[in-house]
Amino acid sequence: MRTEVKIFGYLVPFFALATGLYAYFTEPREWVGIVGLLLTTIFSAFIAFYLWITGRKTDRRPEDDLEGEIADLSGDYGHFAPYSWWPLWLGLSIAAVALGLAVGWWLLICAAPFLVISILGWTFEFFRGEKAV
Repeated sequence: MRTEVKIFGYLVPFFALATGLYAYFTEPREWVGIVGLLLTTIFSAFIAFYLWITGRKTDRRPEDDLEGEIADLSGDYGHFAPYSWWPLWLGLSIAAVALGLAVGWWLLICAAPFLVISILGWTFEFFRGEKAV
């Protein structure tokens, strides 16, 4: 996790500098941008700190070993889902719900069951059918 800690660690001073420059050069003060950049700085620091703490508690990965060999990465990488249609239906139902918020409550009421069905379908897709584990 050393690389990830370094990336987010380098982002913290960058966003802090960007926040300071933005606050200095905007006239009149544009508080939404200043707060947004400040929160980005804080969140980058949170992520860097979390990865640093997690990296200290876990075993080193083969990618973190500077003298590691390519063969060290061989083996099983885990379980990856095959293709699925559920993300498409979930995206369409979220779009319909968002459109219902903008257009009218009647569309929101019609789209909400499709949203629930698509969430449940994607969540439980490995419990039924040909992809059951």
